[in-house]
Amino acid sequence: MPDPITETQSDRDDAPPGRYRWYVLALLTVVSLFSIADRLVFSILIEDIKAEFDLTDLQLGLVGGLAFTATYVIAGFPAARLADRSVRKNIVAAAIAFWSGMTALCGLATGFWTLFLARTGVGVGEGCSGPASQSLVADYFRREELAKAMGFLTLGATLGTATGLIAGGLLAEAFGWRWAFVLMGLPGLLIGAILYFTVREPRRGRYAAADAKTVQEPLGDTIRTVFSNKVFVGLAAGWALQIVIGYALAVWMAPVMIRSFEFSTGDIGLYLGLTFALGGIPGPLLGGYITGWLTKRDERWRAWFPGIVSLLCLAPLAMALTSTDFWIFLAWFALAYAIYVASQAPILSGIQAAVEPANRGFAVASALFFNNLIGQAIGLAMIGGISDGLTETYGTSSLAIAMFAVSALAGVLAMLAFAWTARQMGPSGYLAKMGRA
Repeated sequence: MPDPITETQSDRDDAPPGRYRWYVLALLTVVSLFSIADRLVFSILIEDIKAEFDLTDLQLGLVGGLAFTATYVIAGFPAARLADRSVRKNIVAAAIAFWSGMTALCGLATGFWTLFLARTGVGVGEGCSGPASQSLVADYFRREELAKAMGFLTLGATLGTATGLIAGGLLAEAFGWRWAFVLMGLPGLLIGAILYFTVREPRRGRYAAADAKTVQEPLGDTIRTVFSNKVFVGLAAGWALQIVIGYALAVWMAPVMIRSFEFSTGDIGLYLGLTFALGGIPGPLLGGYITGWLTKRDERWRAWFPGIVSLLCLAPLAMALTSTDFWIFLAWFALAYAIYVASQAPILSGIQAAVEPANRGFAVASALFFNNLIGQAIGLAMIGGISDGLTETYGTSSLAIAMFAVSALAGVLAMLAFAWTARQMGPSGYLAKMGRA
């Protein structure tokens, strides 16, 4: 049955896009910001939590990663199916309200398992919000603007990382790690209400090709359609491998710095958060503009560009992790992160362009599932486990060594996956030929 909101807005939705779409994009970027901030505030609090609960790096890696994957399996796919047929802005509003409350509950944890369970609730943010948000953006921006729009949406992750580190570190110094969780969770309740009352639901697939599917198919047909699409599969696989690097930087970099330099938790959070912003703000914006320019010449740049980036970010990361000077460490890290996040716009826009409008939510949910499984659950746990094994020999340097080893392996495998994806697109440009928007 058609959505009543969609029907009443149809005339307005088909009009030339105006400034309102930028308001929606800005609000969804703020939602993304708090999704990442509420998730990664854990990073700056790791050493305090480890000391109070006497946890190993492996246990911390499981709380930081597996908790999200477990939630995604439970909530992610049903929410994505709902996003492909229902009012997406309501899903995003409900998701941010729920994960914000669960972030606050993390401050009441009494040990490993209670913290793990509370963190699974925070995982609803990516599981429920991500597919609906990206699907909304694809219906507010035309094909030629999509990479640029996704670049702006990616800013939410960068600013969220900075916010989680800076605010979390300062709040922990002032009030303790428990209150840091509580105070970080409160703003999301207000943001959810603003989104619910001010965002209009656009007509699904309004910028897609005339013959594109906008009505949801049965689940079995959707699965076959999405996973028989080699371009989608390649982009999702490359993204899942590459994002191992992103989660390694976001979750483990703060503990590396706390163990390597004699700075307080608040100072580490402030300087590292500002460095994430310094590298992360220009990165996705430039990535979006560069991708838009390159894909006018050849659609395969949606795969080539992130493949190249997967390798280029490793050299400055190595320089950062081997530096003994705090400021040189930050400078190299800013460059590594700027290069890394430049790849997100082509990946996100490529996934949206490769699938039918009726399958966008499910496609994003599938991609994020593998991100959670490989990037968070496996990647973070691998780094923590390797660090524990190397501690006796390398001491406080063990975490940095483990972090780079896993990141380097992920970067090489991601490059290979993206190179394979470019071959599936073909020289004539698969996405252009299919007319996806």
